[in-house]
Amino acid sequence: MHRYGDEVAAVARPLVDEGDFDVLLDRIGDARVVMIGEASHGTHEFYTWRSALTRRLIAERDFSFVAVEGDWPDCQRVDAAVRGSAATPLEALLGYERWPTWMWANEEVADFADWLRSHNATRTEKAGFHGLDVYSMWESLREVILWLREHDPEAADHAVDAYQCLAAYSEDPQSYAWATKFLKASCADEVVRMLIELRGRELAVWQNAEVVAGAEHYYRAMVAGGASSWNVRDRHMEATLARLLDHYGEGSKAVVWAHNTHVGDANATDQAELGEVTIGSLARERFGAGQVVLIGLGSHRGSVIAGRSWGAGMTELPVPPGRPGSLEDILHATAPPRALFVFPPPAERPDLLIDAVPHRAIGVVYRPEHERLGNYVPSVLGDRYDAFLWFDETRALRPLHPLHVDTHEFETYPTGV
Repeated sequence: MHRYGDEVAAVARPLVDEGDFDVLLDRIGDARVVMIGEASHGTHEFYTWRSALTRRLIAERDFSFVAVEGDWPDCQRVDAAVRGSAATPLEALLGYERWPTWMWANEEVADFADWLRSHNATRTEKAGFHGLDVYSMWESLREVILWLREHDPEAADHAVDAYQCLAAYSEDPQSYAWATKFLKASCADEVVRMLIELRGRELAVWQNAEVVAGAEHYYRAMVAGGASSWNVRDRHMEATLARLLDHYGEGSKAVVWAHNTHVGDANATDQAELGEVTIGSLARERFGAGQVVLIGLGSHRGSVIAGRSWGAGMTELPVPPGRPGSLEDILHATAPPRALFVFPPPAERPDLLIDAVPHRAIGVVYRPEHERLGNYVPSVLGDRYDAFLWFDETRALRPLHPLHVDTHEFETYPTGV
């Protein structure tokens, strides 16, 4: 018997269907924010079971919206579709063009968005679908200018100034970032003036302005190295979440979909030693730990959609068995093939939840042959998450299109999460 065998058996619950989430919904209670992670951006089971839990939260607990680790303009098209626009969710998702397209343009998300559209059709208060991420600088800036020209032409000057400044870099964030480092060039002043002008306006244009400001800051931070760029991105995502909750009003509640490395509490991993924060740790600070439930996901082996290098075409890659001594190796030996863990209070936690164990993280860039050299985050599981979904064997998700899109974005650490 594995040293953790008895204690895993005591807390693991077989996960067969959506009804098995009852105990997790009891744990969630009246929490305002539920963050549901994933150990990769390309795994079918992570997306389908996350969707299943989210459906119950929306249908039974009146959660107001889903906020994902995706771009604001792309997700706004999906939001319009799930609210009943002429475009279908599938058409909106097929419009995703920035690499990695498969992260949201996949059949699993399309199925969820179709359900959300049907659910919203019967309700006055529609549940939304929004993007939290920071990458869509030029697309968001164009959206700002289009909105201003239609609604407030006299206020468009600052947005045009920002666009003219950034246009010199041909929508290449690396060119802009290196120019800020070596040429001491910057469009920060123009972007900040635009943001000041638009704060408090209609959410869609205000948030696009926040994206431009966040992205400009992010790209400058990337070339400086260290934890600063990671933190710019996660602080932007958490601030966007808070802004959305304010927009939806008193009593609003949010489901967040993002990678485990963003959802989990940084203070329970080596991310804290690196000076990094996460949206999970920031949300616990802002709303209180009792109002935030963090749920991690993991698997032992299978297949995944990823790229072998940044910007490379998507491909189905093998996921080897978890390395010896890892969380994945431990649960493979001790847990049911599909399991739900709802963690007990700190005083009642078994060793597995208080020991630091390596926990796998697969990004949009993945090289299985190099996995044992990286891809694992030392984690105190009981502090990093409040619950955990386990799948011993998983398979690749189903992209909507095999489109290869060139990218100029920087890689993030762990690779592409």
